[in-house]
Parts: sequence; structure tokens; C-alpha cells
Amino acid sequence: QVQLVESGGGLVQPGGSLRLSCAPSRRTFSTYTMGWFRQAPGKEREFVATITWGGGYTNVADSVSGRFTISRDNAKNTMYLQMNSLKPEDTAVYYCAIYSGWGSVLASNNYHYWGQGTQVTVSS
Repeated sequence: QVQLVESGGGLVQPGGSLRLSCAPSRRTFSTYTMGWFRQAPGKEREFVATITWGGGYTNVADSVSGRFTISRDNAKNTMYLQMNSLKPEDTAVYYCAIYSGWGSVLASNNYHYWGQGTQVTVSS
């Protein structure tokens, strides 16, 4: 069993920035492809970004492209989501997860370990 812990959420004004962090409990973190998802009230969980174990491949959703950057530091056992130019529609609970290795990396049901989530609220 792998436990994931997200941090870095909070309240920010439109146009502001936040950096989310995700730290898995298992030391084999560097072998996992991982992703970020978010879920707003009344909406389904949606894909935000994904990164391969070596960081050589990343993919971000069109809705956040050019504003959000996913990265990882395997030496620190941590994955990040840098969020810039935040908009009110980015308000959601953000989750990190580990990809199962099967199916599309864009689909949440293909991820088998999840963190508890961190709230991001963009409001003036």
C-alpha cells in the first residue's frame, strides 16, 4: 500500500500562484508515472497533468496549458504542480495519484493510489 500526501493548497486571488506538492510514502517513488486531478463541487474528477517516472514526458489538460507545470524531484521523493495565473474556475480539490500502468493516463480510473486532496480556492 502506498500513501500519498498533498500539500500547498489555499486561498489565492485571481492571477495568483500556488505550488502543490505530493509526497508518496514508498521509497520507490521514482518508478511511478504520476498525475494530478481535480474535482470541483458538483463536478466529476478531471485530469490536470501527468508525468512519467523520469520526467521525460508530461501532459497537461488544455484548460491549464500554459499556466500549470508538472514536475518531479525523485531525489526528494516529491512531485509538484506549479499553478500560475489562477482563475476562479481552477477552484477545486486537487489530488495526486499513481498511474496503474494500464489504459489512458488521462482517465482517473486508471490510477490506483490517491492522496486525500488539498483545497485550492481562487477568489477575490
